[in-house]
Amino acid sequence: MIDARTSPDGLPDDPTAGETAVRDAAAGETAAGDDWTGCGRWAALAGESAASLAVRAELLARWAEPHRRYHTRTHLAAVLAAVEPLAAEARDVAAVRLAAWFHDAVYDGRPGWDEERSAQLAQSRLPRCGVPAGRVAETARLVRLTAAHDTTGPGDGNGAVLCDADLAVLAGPGYADYARAVREEYAHVPGPLFAQGRAEVLRRLLATPTLYRTPRARDLWEERARANMTAELTVLLGKDA
Repeated sequence: MIDARTSPDGLPDDPTAGETAVRDAAAGETAAGDDWTGCGRWAALAGESAASLAVRAELLARWAEPHRRYHTRTHLAAVLAAVEPLAAEARDVAAVRLAAWFHDAVYDGRPGWDEERSAQLAQSRLPRCGVPAGRVAETARLVRLTAAHDTTGPGDGNGAVLCDADLAVLAGPGYADYARAVREEYAHVPGPLFAQGRAEVLRRLLATPTLYRTPRARDLWEERARANMTAELTVLLGKDA
């Protein structure tokens, strides 16, 4: 529920390539030439068939639904960008990138249900693109992991990379905009109830020994993420006082 050299698959393999893009995407910006949702990047994952391009178009339309405020194409681009500096930790980085595309493709503001429906969407659409069955299954598994971000097991490099990329926004310079957008997505929840629930989420995250699972993500984002969340929690508690 948060943006070189090219490798044989046509995507960056420079471990620093995504860092500037992560910062830009978290701030709601996209640098020229860094279209993380572009057709070429999608084709490197799922091919250039008419069926594959139709799936990409469907996904982009879903990410652009008018009720979304945080879970938008900006978030999608940010997660795809954040995968890049962590890519070496993944066993199947293509599955991680596909999971990023699908992880909030269905978004109705129903935690757990949204992730399950998004996983089912991946299972339905990716075979049409010619993605191998094993990668389809792994993509769906990864999408389901994002429901809680706390169910990755030891050695699950794919899950660690996806979850860390999804939480990279916590360290971004655009954190205040992120927090504001989350509030807008829950505009139907009364202020005191939202503040209480949001504070509980922040406390739970801050209580974990580490927010991020990969060493690279911890080096890049841990300190800034904790500072951002602590500042938001202070404001929320002040409102409750």
